[in-house]
Formats: sequence, structure tokens, C-alpha cells
Amino acid sequence: MNILLIDDENKALALLKTLLTEHCPQVVQIWTADTLENGVAIIREHKPDLVFLDIEMPEHSGLEILDFFKDERIDFNIVFCTAYNEYAIEAFKINAVDYLLKPVDIQELQGAIQKTASLISQKDIGNNILQLQASLQMLSKRKLALEVPRGVLFVEYTDILYFEADGMYTNVFLKNKRKECIAKPLKYFVDQLSGNEAFYRPHRSYLVNVGSICEFVKKDGGFLIMDDKKKIAISRDKKDSFFELISNLTK
Repeated sequence: MNILLIDDENKALALLKTLLTEHCPQVVQIWTADTLENGVAIIREHKPDLVFLDIEMPEHSGLEILDFFKDERIDFNIVFCTAYNEYAIEAFKINAVDYLLKPVDIQELQGAIQKTASLISQKDIGNNILQLQASLQMLSKRKLALEVPRGVLFVEYTDILYFEADGMYTNVFLKNKRKECIAKPLKYFVDQLSGNEAFYRPHRSYLVNVGSICEFVKKDGGFLIMDDKKKIAISRDKKDSFFELISNLTK
């Protein structure tokens, strides 16, 4: 069995490679990559049977791997690696994919290898990937994946109040006075939610959930009051689109 390990942490790569070499005799070849894009290049060149994939990495989340193979046949299995079970478990309650919690348990690692060997013998990997893709798409329709230091937090769209730019980071304000700092610029979320009519950008530093707007105040140039009492100004060039939004909501 040929395996690719994708993780931006060198120590994690070295440890997993050692565990596979010492405890999984089925493994013949191991490649490593420190970014998702480098991993995709290795997949296309070497055709591994199994990919161990870290979720939280710079530039691209491990959950985005299938986006790189939209028009290609996928014949490799995927095992996601994550540090926090409670924040990732919902995405992996499906039989299409296995996952390992860090630090990796040897028996669980061997189980993942055995599962992949069984899928290879049954020639069922392609079907499993299709199930995985469908499950992730279904999850994305109602929840947003936020990559936080402890893992991946899946948040209902209705629980989001607004996004606030903070340099190359974004503060996500949630109901119940929760706040998460995400290591991605606001533009990332603007692009990701561009087709979702529930979100509106009144200012270059904010993206708001329309359902969480409590009041619009005309004075001082016009600003929104959110459910948590936060005041968010409406840029001059955004006022026309805001009034159009309000008009559509009141029809």
C-alpha cells in the first residue's frame, strides 16, 4: 500500500511516518507534503492508495481536497487527522471516511490501514469518496466550517451575527456572546458566502447576517444595530444596495 501524508507540522509528519513504518507492514511507500497544493501534485503524480490529511493548514483546509479533483476520477481513500474530536466529529459520522485524533493511537492507525485495504480489495474507494463529497456538500448548506486552533468548528448560519475584519484575521461574532478569531481575511468569507442572501456587506470591514440586524438608524450617516448591540456603519457606496435589500425584505 502506498501512502501520502499531508500536514504542515514537520513533527507530526515525522511521527506518523515512523508509526506507519514500524507498525503497519502493509505500507510499501510513504510520501509527505507540507501543504494541500503540494499534496495534490503528489497525488496526481504517484497515485497513492491512501492520504492522511491534516484539517487545519495554511492557505487551504484539508476539507477542501475534493475541490481540486472536481473533474477527475478519485481512486484514493482519505483519513482526516484532527486534534479535537468534539469539533470535527459531525463531518465524519459517515462511513465514507475515517479519521484519527492527535496524538495518533497505534491501534486506530492500524484500523484505518486495514479499512483501506478492505476498500481496495472491494474496489469501493470511488463510491466512498462520492459519499464523502455528498455529505460535506450537505453539511455546507446549513453550516459554515471555521478553522480554529483547536480544530474545526461547524457553526449554523443562523448562529452567526457578523464577521469583522482584523488585518489578515477575521473575528466571527456568534450568538450567546461567543467570538472566534479565524486566521483568514474577511474577503475569504465574503467570497465563500457570496451566493448566500442571508449575508450582506455594509462596510469593507464587516459582513453581517441580515437576520441579526436589530435596527437601522439614519443619524450619523446611517448605521446598523446588531442583536448584540454592536453599531456597524454603512458605507456611503453601500447605502443604495442596503435600501434595495430592505425593499426586497418588506415586499
